Amino acid sequence: MTKLTDLTIAEAREGLAAKSFSARELTQAHLAAIETANEALNAYVLPTPERAMQMARASDARLAKGEGGAIEGIPLGIKDLFCTKGVRTTACSHILHGFTPTYESTVTANLWAEGAVMLGKLNNDEFAMGSSNETSHYGPVVNPWRREGSDAKLVPGGSSGGSSAAVAARLCMGATATDTGGSIRQPAAVTGTVGIKPTYGRCSRWGIVAFASSLDQAGPIARTVRDAAILLKVMASHDPKDTTSAGLPVPDFEAAVGQGVKGLTIGIPKEYRVAGMAPEIETLWKQGIAWLKDAGAKIKDVSLPHTKYALPSYYIVAPAEASSNLARYDGVRYGLREPGSDVISMYENTREGGFGTEVKRRILIGTYVLSAGYYDAYYLKAQKVRTLIKRDFDEAFESVDAILTPTTPGPAFALGEKSGDPVEMYLNDIFTVTVNMAGLPGISVPAGLSSEGTPLGLQLIGRPFDEETLFRVGQVMEEAAGPSAKPKDWWSKA
Repeated sequence: MTKLTDLTIAEAREGLAAKSFSARELTQAHLAAIETANEALNAYVLPTPERAMQMARASDARLAKGEGGAIEGIPLGIKDLFCTKGVRTTACSHILHGFTPTYESTVTANLWAEGAVMLGKLNNDEFAMGSSNETSHYGPVVNPWRREGSDAKLVPGGSSGGSSAAVAARLCMGATATDTGGSIRQPAAVTGTVGIKPTYGRCSRWGIVAFASSLDQAGPIARTVRDAAILLKVMASHDPKDTTSAGLPVPDFEAAVGQGVKGLTIGIPKEYRVAGMAPEIETLWKQGIAWLKDAGAKIKDVSLPHTKYALPSYYIVAPAEASSNLARYDGVRYGLREPGSDVISMYENTREGGFGTEVKRRILIGTYVLSAGYYDAYYLKAQKVRTLIKRDFDEAFESVDAILTPTTPGPAFALGEKSGDPVEMYLNDIFTVTVNMAGLPGISVPAGLSSEGTPLGLQLIGRPFDEETLFRVGQVMEEAAGPSAKPKDWWSKA
C-alpha cells in the first residue's frame, strides 16, 4: 500500500470516503513526518500537533455522518503570513514577536469550513521579501532536493519556501502560499511542485499580512495540477471585507483538469529569451512547446515588448507599497517593543531591532521612491510602465489562450550562494513579476530535472480569471513530463 504521506489530495479524498483510513491516521502520518524531517528542513516555524489531531477527530465524526466538506480531513500547512485565530502569526519577522491573532484570514477560514486540518505554520521570507527563504527570522528553509553527488544545502525558493519544501518532502498534502512577484511559482519550480498564483482578486487578501497590496495574491502549492485545482476552489471566494476581492462566481477548477488542449493556441513570447539564460532552461522550454503541439495545441509567437522594464518597475512599486504597509509596525499596538527615552526613540529602536536586513533595504528603497523629489521620476513612471505591461498581455491574449514561459532562470542554488548580491537575487523573479504587475493568473508545473538532478518548472500565464485554461494546459504538460520524481529522504538518516 502507498504510504499515507505519498498520497495526493485526490487519492486521500477517495481513501477517506472509502474508509480505507481515517483522518486521524492521515494526520498522524504527517505529524510523524514533520517530527522526523523538520529539524533538517526548517519548513515549519510552529507545528500544531494538538490542534491538528483535534481537527482530524472532528473530520472523522463528520465523515461518519456523511457530512464531509470538499477537503474533509486533508492535512495542510499554512504559510506564516496567514492570520490564524489563536495561533501565533509573525510573517517570520521579529517585529511581530509573540503576535497571536484574534481573527482568522478569509482564505484559511474557507479551508477550515470545508474540513481541512492544520498541521502548523510554515516558514517564509520575512514579510514575504525574498526569493530564497533566507531572510526569515527563524532561519533559512532547506530544499528537500539535493544536487547529485553533493550534500550542499539548496534553497527551496521564496518567499513561500516553507510551503514548497513541506509539500515536496511530504510534510503536508498541500499548503497555502502568497505571490507578490513570483513567491508561489518560483518555489514550486525549484522543488518539483505545482504552484498557482490566481488572478488578482480571486482570493481574499483579508487577514494576510500585507507586503505590496496591489500585487499580493494567495494561492496553493500542491504536488499535482488536480490537487492545486481542488485547493484553489476552496481558497477562492468573494469577500466583502476585501475591497479588491472580485465579485465573480468561483468555477469548478477541478472539472477543467483533463479537458485537453485541442483547439487552444499557446503563445511563446520572444522577450523571455533573456541574455545569460541557462541552455537547459531553453531546452526545457522547447520541450514544453513540443508536448503541447503533440497534444493538439497550436503554437504562436507573441511579443511582450515591455517585459524588459518589468523587473526594475516591480522593484519600485513593491518596495513603495511595502514602505507604506510596514509603517504600522511601531511597537505600540502589538508585537515587539524596544524601550527608548521617548516615543520617537522607542519607534526607532523597535524598527531597528525588529526588521531584518532585506526588509530594511526595501523600506528604504520604497521611502526614497515615494519622497517628494523622486515620486514622479520613479513611482509614477513605474506605474505607467505597469499599464504598458498589462496592455502587452491584453494584445497577446487577442490571439492566444495562454502563454508558455520558463518559471525560473535556473535550478535551485545553494544557501548563501546569492544572498550577498541583492541584484543577482532579484533577477530570480525575471520570468514571474510581469504576471503580478498585470494582475494575471500564472501556474508553474514540474517539467523535468536539471543537469544537477534538481527540479525545473515551466510557467503558464492566462487571461484574467481564466485559471481553468491554466489547469487544462498544466495537466497536459504534467502528463507529458511523466510521474514527478521525489526527493530522497536524506533527513531521516541524518
